[in-house]
Parts: sequence; structure tokens; C-alpha cells
Amino acid sequence: MSWRTIVVANSAKMDYQLGYLVVRTDKVTKIHLTEISLVIIESTAVSITAALLSELMKKKIKVVFCDEKRNPSSELIPYYGSHDTSAKVREQIKWNQEKKSLIWTEIVAEKIRKQADLLRIFHKKEADQLDTYITELQYGDATNREGHAAKVYFNALFGLDFSRTDENSINAALNYGYGIILSMFNREIVSNGYITQFGLFHDNMFNQFNLGSDLMEPFRPLVDRKVVVMKPEKFETDEKHQILGILQEEVVIGGRTEYVSNAIKLYCKSIFDALRDNDVSLMKFYSFEL
Repeated sequence: MSWRTIVVANSAKMDYQLGYLVVRTDKVTKIHLTEISLVIIESTAVSITAALLSELMKKKIKVVFCDEKRNPSSELIPYYGSHDTSAKVREQIKWNQEKKSLIWTEIVAEKIRKQADLLRIFHKKEADQLDTYITELQYGDATNREGHAAKVYFNALFGLDFSRTDENSINAALNYGYGIILSMFNREIVSNGYITQFGLFHDNMFNQFNLGSDLMEPFRPLVDRKVVVMKPEKFETDEKHQILGILQEEVVIGGRTEYVSNAIKLYCKSIFDALRDNDVSLMKFYSFEL
């Protein structure tokens, strides 16, 4: 099972050699591809061979590229993630609105439930209000309980003056973490043979990752928890590496303790099973490892 996140933060040459990713700086580092889950190219002073990129795609290893400010700007996704991709895409196109709304309602409920759990971890009384929003949740979240819960939730975690639109280190950390989580979801969507553009709820013609944006929602509180603990006064390389550590944290899913990176895999598979069989009971959600 792949588990390692590889971050290339400085000038380097990267190539492929006999099953290994080779990183050449003032020294040579080799990592076998079977160990790698995610590669982040954090510096624009990195050169990488087409042969390596091809092998990374064959092994379904997510590659994220950063801009000159070292923020994620793009990612590499294979065209074909599964042997039956054509059949899966035809299946995806046929998902009807009733089926999509049913699954989306469960995802929203779980997201708010995880937000309430996190507030309780930090002894915030607003958790009870989020519990109320779950009981008020309607089919397809017609009354936007998700949006109401988000306002209460973020104000409880970061203060009444906090806004997600502000430019500060907290939002920089949140956005970076969400971007990494979204990349992992896109990887699993493609690996299962589906395409990222067709979502359940998100339907933005300019968003290449509508489905990933849908499925990742219950995993956002993992990023929020890390940022609350970090209390970042700046957001630079060290803070980014702390955020990346989320993927190696442990949660409980399906009665087993798993790394977050593997929990995403199991969760995505369960969502696709639920969509195929029209059965929300097949959906597997994680719980915090306290």
C-alpha cells in the first residue's frame, strides 16, 4: 500500500530508474514507486522527465505542481484510471437527480456532524447548534443548512471576526490543506474510472473538479483541526509540511484504524457503491482518532 508523500522543495532533477523515483540534488535519493501516494513539486526550479511522469501515471500516483509562491496550482491526472473507464463514465452520466440528491444529503449531514464533533473536541458550546441543523436538514439541503452551519462553525473555531475571505495565515493554511485533500479525492475518482467534472451538487462549468469538491466535504474538518492546533502566525514551508502530515494521521473507518490517505480511498469506493446500488447504507464515514 502506498503511503508516502514526497515534497520536492528545492532545485532538483527528477527521473525514473528501474521502478524508482530518483531525485538528484547535491545527493541522490531513490524512492520505490510502490511506496508513494502523492508527489508535490513545490519549486519551479525542478526538472522532471517525461518517462517519470508516465510511470507515475501508470501507478496512479497523484502529482501536484506549485507556482512561484509555492502554492498548489495544477495537478496531473491520467486519462484512464480504470480498465472499465468507458463503462463507468456512461454509468456516471446516467446518475439521476434523485440519486445524486440522496447521496449529497448524506454527505452534508456527515460534514456538519464532523464539524460538531470537532467543536466538542475543542469544548465549544456551538456544537449543539450544529446538531440542530442536522435535524433540520432537508432533501438535497434545500434550506442550506450547510451554509448556516459553516458560519457558526468557523466563528466558533477562529473568532467572531473571522471570515473565510480574509487574507491571513489561517485562511492560507486552510486553503492549502483543502487543495491537498481535493487532489487526493481527484486521484481516487479517476482511479475508480469516473471523471471529476460531473458532480453530485457542484455544477460549475469552470470547475474541473466538481465531483471531488462534493466528495471531500466531510474531510475538511481534518484540515480545520490541524490549523486550530497549529495557530499559524505565518504560512511558509514548515507550516505546509505540517499540513501535509494530515494524510499520515489516523482515523477510524469501517471498524479499522487507517491513515487518512487510505480512508479517502475506502470512503470514495463506498460512495460509488452507494450510487451504483442506490443504497446510502453502503456509505462509509470516518471518525476522529482521539
